[in-house]
Amino acid sequence: MKTLLVLAPHPELADAVRGALDPEKYRLIHRISLEEADPLLVRGVVDVCVLDVELANVQGIWVLEKLRRRLPAVPIIAYTESRDWQWEEEAYLNGVSHVLTKPARPRMLNALIERLWVPRVAGRPPARSVTANISPITTSVEVGGDAEETLSTLRDFSGILTHSLNAEALLRKFLLQLREILGVNRAALFLRQSGSSPDGRSSGEAQSMRSACALGLSSGLLEHFELSFDTGIGGYLHREGRIVRRDSAEAHADPQMQKEFEILGAQVAVPMFDRETLIGVAAFDGRVTGEPIGNSELELIFHLLEELGLAVKNIWLHDQLLGNHEMMTDILRELSSACVVVSRDLVIQHANKAARMLFSRPGNRSVDLEFSDIPQALGSKVYQVIKTGAGVATFKHQPTESPQKLFQVTVVPFVRPGAVAAHAALLIVEDHTQAEAFRKLEIEAANLRLIKVMADRLAHEVGNALVPLSTHQQLLGEKFKDPEFRASLDLAMSDGVKRVSRLINQMRYLARDSILTKEAVSLTQLIDEAYKEAYKYQPTKSAKLYFDDGKHPIIIVGDRAALRHAFAEVILNAIQANPTDAKVQIQAQTETGPAGLGWIHIEIVDNGTGFTAEAAQKVPAPFFTTRTVGLGLGLCVTKKIVEVHQGRLTIVGTVPNMPGTVRISLPLNLAANVTK
Repeated sequence: MKTLLVLAPHPELADAVRGALDPEKYRLIHRISLEEADPLLVRGVVDVCVLDVELANVQGIWVLEKLRRRLPAVPIIAYTESRDWQWEEEAYLNGVSHVLTKPARPRMLNALIERLWVPRVAGRPPARSVTANISPITTSVEVGGDAEETLSTLRDFSGILTHSLNAEALLRKFLLQLREILGVNRAALFLRQSGSSPDGRSSGEAQSMRSACALGLSSGLLEHFELSFDTGIGGYLHREGRIVRRDSAEAHADPQMQKEFEILGAQVAVPMFDRETLIGVAAFDGRVTGEPIGNSELELIFHLLEELGLAVKNIWLHDQLLGNHEMMTDILRELSSACVVVSRDLVIQHANKAARMLFSRPGNRSVDLEFSDIPQALGSKVYQVIKTGAGVATFKHQPTESPQKLFQVTVVPFVRPGAVAAHAALLIVEDHTQAEAFRKLEIEAANLRLIKVMADRLAHEVGNALVPLSTHQQLLGEKFKDPEFRASLDLAMSDGVKRVSRLINQMRYLARDSILTKEAVSLTQLIDEAYKEAYKYQPTKSAKLYFDDGKHPIIIVGDRAALRHAFAEVILNAIQANPTDAKVQIQAQTETGPAGLGWIHIEIVDNGTGFTAEAAQKVPAPFFTTRTVGLGLGLCVTKKIVEVHQGRLTIVGTVPNMPGTVRISLPLNLAANVTK
């Protein structure tokens, strides 16, 4: 009897499967979840598994992945509400035998399960039996001596392949083969350094080739012996690229070459190319019988060395790739951020220490990470990036189990040239919990510092306004009937009310982030009202206002009271720049923009000493002032009002001892202007 496990959160699927199967052949066990069925999976009593899963997101794939790891050889039939070819493909890749759509159809299910037990016959179908007795025929093939010798040589030479990633062992095996085949007495192979350039040049080492392997030569001799790319044997082969013998005219003409042949006890030198550049030199003595190596044999050795040179170059590339991989692995391992590399089939290829600490299940941190261990919010992003090949914007993540934690997550796709989908993705999770806490603390500290400065400045300003009032209040009972005292009291009260009223207005406009009322007002009228308001706080008889509107009346739409206060603050600063002979010049120019939209630029110029470069940067900041009185909120309030009206404030004049200029730019609807 076969045991069939149904994993479904509701009993309907289990009842449908039970009704479709023969109870004498199958025993059905229903479990709600994978965790509940874990004892059955461990014991290995399940023959078939029917799974109710939603193939509409990556979570269903995770369930299949876990089930396949628990039951690697058990057939799985998956039932789902709707079929999506992408998720269905992932299900089949995770080992599902069949994907069916609910509800369960008894005949189809019974046929599919019965088919699972049909034995599979490998190879072609058996031929029909023949009743005639046929005597066995034995055919013997006689292998010729030459063929046997060739096969034996190939067998021996194939032993070189076992050292395909070890350059020294590969070269030594090659020299031993040559000694056995040709009877070479002495031989030595010299290679350029793997880090040098293809032409043999190296920025950090000598331009030379060092011994990589030798036969019949002392290791002490070769330890300090090198072939140069510029002179001697190495220089000649580097320039000419062909075999050279010791008794050739070229060798006799080069003393350095003769000396090197003598030291090595060699009779011939053969270049080793990688089909592009010279990577080494092979030096050979004659045969052990004293006979020289023939030209045809040297030609074969030349071609063999070329193939060997390609193998050595590939070994270098492999070593370089392995070194880069190890370096990147070390870098990722030591990073404080969690780094996880996920392949296209959702297999974790690398996870550093931080990732294991973050994602591993409690008590299983020594076990390799699995894709299902990654939280669903992050896993779905990784799956999206792998499928689309496009990265996602860096986002914040707060785990549901640890809401006090805050992580910044980046998912980077690895896409090969010409491919659409990514073959892998890098998940980087940075813990920003402390950084966010520090940022909030810094904001709170900055706010506290601002409140401290504001309280200090407000107390000072209000105190200055109350001192005259307090003095007069003390003398009020004694000198109330004195006309001079009453006039002084009236002036003190008037000044105090003006200072406090201005302070209240400044606080109100600083706290306002929107335009309360909108009305159309002439710029000329607005400037005139602002000048009168500024004059109340600095009644200088010599003050004069010069306003040039370009002889074209300009209409501004906005909060009239707020704009009047903004211009009044700038004009007041201009008057205070030279109180003995204040002259304030205001010019207005319009700038036409697309679709009838444009700007109006209003420049307020004083005749004072102007702004320094440092003051020009600090003037719009709150509580900055170069005078001993006042809060230093004038231009700060103006800037806030102008920005609420979608405009901007700029300090233009920054040359010392030159008039200071403040430019206010406001958006202007040119269609609303009236030109006379």
